[in-house]
Amino acid sequence: MKYILIVDDDEHIGAMLSEALSKQGYGVMRAYSGTEALMLLETRRPDLILLDLMLPGLSGEKVLEKIRGIPVIVLSAKADAGSKVSLLLGGAQDYVTKPFDLSELMARIAVQLRNSSAFSEGILSYDGLTLDTATHSVSADGLEVHLTRTEYAILKLLMQRPSQVFTKSQLLDKISADTPDCTESSLKIHISNLRRKLREASGREYIEAVWGIGFKLAAAKKQPQS
Repeated sequence: MKYILIVDDDEHIGAMLSEALSKQGYGVMRAYSGTEALMLLETRRPDLILLDLMLPGLSGEKVLEKIRGIPVIVLSAKADAGSKVSLLLGGAQDYVTKPFDLSELMARIAVQLRNSSAFSEGILSYDGLTLDTATHSVSADGLEVHLTRTEYAILKLLMQRPSQVFTKSQLLDKISADTPDCTESSLKIHISNLRRKLREASGREYIEAVWGIGFKLAAAKKQPQS
């Protein structure tokens, strides 16, 4: 059973989500403040977190900064593009504006759980791309792609969070443990070479530049593999 943590101090929304998730076969965990959520995460690890921003005490933004390795869908009444961009860059996998359509939220939850399940099993799959974290092998549309250590680290990070835009500084920070020799000046070259190799294998562009921000995986043309 997959467990979902709801972090929201609104009793009505929390109860509605708990009931809907339970009917879908999910286990439900509840936290009513940011501090309570972090305390709970010290002892239990959910498969996904639904995170409100306007929380008593510690804000949702501060909670998000401390979450690692768990997909987060932000639920917030803040509808401005700046807030969404900031949170997606800060680590959230998705952003749903309140009030939301419950059936759409359930679909978004299912997608994030499917993506995270593929990662936890050691295989990342996205639109014909497959990355095996055990063997460090990569294929595009069934063709093996030979990558350098740095190219592999970049692709792995992008595939772990396919909807997130990464700035150059975020990319450098997150791959530094695997590729300490990568610098800001060489990062663009590594990404260019990675894009070329994937394009030669598949005939498609898998990585797109987001002007003024950074890089992300291009929108999928196929259904992601589970």
